[in-house]
Amino acid sequence: MILNNVKIALAGSLVNIRINDGKIAQLLPEPFLDAPAGFNLTFDNAVIFPGLINSHDHLDFNLFPALGDRIYNNYTEWGRHLHKDHVAAINEVLKIPIALREQWGIYKNLLCGVTTVVNHGKRLKVKTDLITVYEDCQSIHSVQFEKKWKLALNNPFKKKLQAVIHTGEGTDRSSHTEINKLIRWNLLKRELIGVHGVAMNEAQSKAFKALVWCPGSNYFLLGDTAPVNLLKKHTTLLFGTDSTLTGSWNMWEHIYLAHKTSFLTDRELYDTLTVNAAETWNLDSGEIAEGKTADLVIAKMKPGMAGADTFFAVDPEDILLVLHKGKISLFDEELYPQLKGIIMEDYSRVYLNGTCKCVYGNLATLMKEIREYHPKVVFPVV
Repeated sequence: MILNNVKIALAGSLVNIRINDGKIAQLLPEPFLDAPAGFNLTFDNAVIFPGLINSHDHLDFNLFPALGDRIYNNYTEWGRHLHKDHVAAINEVLKIPIALREQWGIYKNLLCGVTTVVNHGKRLKVKTDLITVYEDCQSIHSVQFEKKWKLALNNPFKKKLQAVIHTGEGTDRSSHTEINKLIRWNLLKRELIGVHGVAMNEAQSKAFKALVWCPGSNYFLLGDTAPVNLLKKHTTLLFGTDSTLTGSWNMWEHIYLAHKTSFLTDRELYDTLTVNAAETWNLDSGEIAEGKTADLVIAKMKPGMAGADTFFAVDPEDILLVLHKGKISLFDEELYPQLKGIIMEDYSRVYLNGTCKCVYGNLATLMKEIREYHPKVVFPVV
């Protein structure tokens, strides 16, 4: 496959890319003279970037509406309110078999240009080639919601795995001291990946290999977010969305919110979604470089945009192509004339804000099956 005439996000340079066997084989500033048989795609006014890495999601929770009608002090307060005032809404979604909910969570990420998602919770019941679902870590929910968290954290058979845990998800004193308790009980000196860290300070951040910043979820629940402008000096920052229980399905809305805070430079924020995450999770992706896995996204550039704005202004409807390990997981229908030989029966057409996207697999059937259990569920695509 050849990708012609795409502009690298942030760098702004035009490039032509050859992909072989799922890898980025060659990058050239000029067109290839020996274009091979197969897909040879040419773009006009398009930006390319590594497939996004969503470092925190609960894939089976993405059919819930956002639940919460106030600002909470911490996640336990929110949890108590959730199970007191929103039982009916919760039970409606839980009627849907978990395998169907997981599949939708995967598609939700794909529609946003995510090629790797780190799933927090029990291991998936479904298998997928659409994107990479990363589970090579130990998921511990939190100090407050997991009764045996100390045993889980200090399990010698899990010592070599990174421990991923919600921590400091609140703005009160108890959320801050919870982080100290977690650090103190890390008796095996495990590599800790914290999630949220709203109450985290600089000294505490030194005990974590990385922190997953979830600003969309944080602002929705707590009216505040982690002080990543300070924490970035001491730990690696990653980016996560959490589920639709606490925010929009659209990852780009979370990215816009993060960008608006100015806590990170454009490059720093971009890296939380790409190279930082790839290095933390030991992935062979996250960069547009020869030899790397061809997890790539190409999107239309909005008129008048230049520089970093060509990336930070992307919407899901702008996405033209998503490659996962060199294979097409999603493409915009306008590319179909260039995709000679592609079998359309393998793809589903869905419409997103007036644009037609072709996604691998039968998404339309999946949505129909989900509606059999929950007729009122709302999808962002039709």
